[in-house]
Amino acid sequence: MSEEVRNALEQARSEALERIAAATDLASLDEAKVRVLGRKAPLSRARGALGKLEEEERRSVGKLANEVQGAIEAAVEERRQLFEAAELEQRWERERVDVTLPGVPVEVAPLHPLTQTVWEIVDIFIGLGYRVAEGPEAELSIYNFDALNTPPAHPARSPLDTFYIEGTDERVCLRTQTSPIQMRTLEDQAPPVYVVAPGRCFRRDTVDATHLNVFTQIEGLAVDSGITMADLKGTLQLFAREVFGKGLDTRFRPHYFPFTEPSAEMDVQCFNCRGAGCRICKQEGWIEILGCGMVHPYLFEWSRDHAHSDEIRAAYASERFTGFAFGMGAERIAALAHGVNDIRYFWENDLRFLEQFRALV
Repeated sequence: MSEEVRNALEQARSEALERIAAATDLASLDEAKVRVLGRKAPLSRARGALGKLEEEERRSVGKLANEVQGAIEAAVEERRQLFEAAELEQRWERERVDVTLPGVPVEVAPLHPLTQTVWEIVDIFIGLGYRVAEGPEAELSIYNFDALNTPPAHPARSPLDTFYIEGTDERVCLRTQTSPIQMRTLEDQAPPVYVVAPGRCFRRDTVDATHLNVFTQIEGLAVDSGITMADLKGTLQLFAREVFGKGLDTRFRPHYFPFTEPSAEMDVQCFNCRGAGCRICKQEGWIEILGCGMVHPYLFEWSRDHAHSDEIRAAYASERFTGFAFGMGAERIAALAHGVNDIRYFWENDLRFLEQFRALV
């Protein structure tokens, strides 16, 4: 009986090794493994006969059965490693990249035209010695209105014009201008002060070709000893000619702002008709671009009373410092500089519109 089992084991080994050697890929190897090591395989049937042998014979034949199974499993593993190595080699060959070939160009999006405009304007004033100042978009009303000499009954303070946020100890609003940044700067820094403050602003305006309820404003503030209106005009004329062209004239018209005195609006000669009158300038020959003026004494008094140090308080109490301020809308400047007749285009994210500014980067 033991001799029959031994013969069956050797026969199972021989057949198994032949079947494994005949496998041509991993799939056929897995199929061969099931046939030679599965529950219905010759090896399994031979091992099942071990229970009928005497104990001494069972030990001897059982050792042989283990050797046969080990040999078959080793042959399967050796064959598997061979196939996996060949498959890996083929994969490397298929996926090999010729690094000497030119790469696929990746299209990089240009800056948004509004971002280009803001950076260009800020860069002009940095070249004049200004620094960039920032502040919160959700602003305390005392900074947005009170500190800027805006009386309680002023229409701008109405909820019909300003977005308010309730539920705090002090009334909070979405800033309607970046002027609060100027007041926070004056509280923190003694003169001389030269800052430019770009940022988003919010107003309850009806959206049309010239108005937005979310827009970008750029304001500037200069405070130093002996500053006059001539300094304001010279600074803004340089800015206008850098943005719109060196051959264009500028003019200042009297105006009113509660935080500047005297106040003015600045016009630039129409870049399209050069003052003759056209559709862009509404036949006037001039285009309004910003508001400006000399800093109102009330703002210096506020800065003195709310200063964060005695040094700053003493500086504004001396009354020897004067200053000027100005503010402009980035959308309006961008529209005028590029001949765009509707500022809503800058916010609609229409790629057909934005693509034309790619060459400006």
